[in-house]
Amino acid sequence: MIKYRLSDDPIDEDESEEFKDPEVRKNTRCTIFLGYTSNMASCGMREYIKYLCKFKMVQAIVTTTGGIEEDIMKCMKPMFIGDFNLDGKDLRERGLNRIGNLIIPNESYELLESWFLPLVKSCHKEQREKGTIFTPSMLISKIGEKINHEDSIYYWCWKNDIKVYCPAFTDGALGDVIYFNTWKESGFIVDLV
Repeated sequence: MIKYRLSDDPIDEDESEEFKDPEVRKNTRCTIFLGYTSNMASCGMREYIKYLCKFKMVQAIVTTTGGIEEDIMKCMKPMFIGDFNLDGKDLRERGLNRIGNLIIPNESYELLESWFLPLVKSCHKEQREKGTIFTPSMLISKIGEKINHEDSIYYWCWKNDIKVYCPAFTDGALGDVIYFNTWKESGFIVDLV
C-alpha cells in the first residue's frame, strides 16, 4: 500500500481520460486509513502509531477520544505498569485509575483538563468572533499543534497534515471539559457531522 502507484497497473480500456495520463498515474496512490481504539494509544503500540505518523505512512486516522487523551496525558506525566487483576475500587480510593494493566494517577486527568480548557476557550472565542464551527478533526489538529511534543501521535498528525477522525469526540474527558465549560459559557459548538 505504501509503495503502490496507479502506474503499477496497466491502463484499462474503459479508464477515464484523466487516469490515462502517465504523470497522474505515477502520482495516484493508496489513501491509507489507520483505525485504533484507546487501549492501543495507552499501551506500547503508541510508539508504532507515532512512527507511522512521523514518517507519513498513513494519511488518515480514525480513533476514539481515549486514544487522543491518553496520548496527551503520556506527554504530561508517566503512566505506570500495574496488573490486570488489581482491585479498581481500591485503586480509585487511592486516586489511581487502571487501564488494563496501566495505572494512571488522578493528577494526569487533572493536568489534561487544565491543559485542554484554555484551548476550548480560545476556540469558543474564535467561534463567536469569526463564526468558525469546529469539527472534532479541527480540534484534534489544534491539540497536536498545542501539545508541541514529539512523543505525541497528534503532534505528528498536525505537523504532517494527517487527518484524524473521532466520531465520538465528546465521549471522554475531553468531552467533559467542553460540557462543563458550557455551564459557565454556553454556545460552543463541536459539529460531529
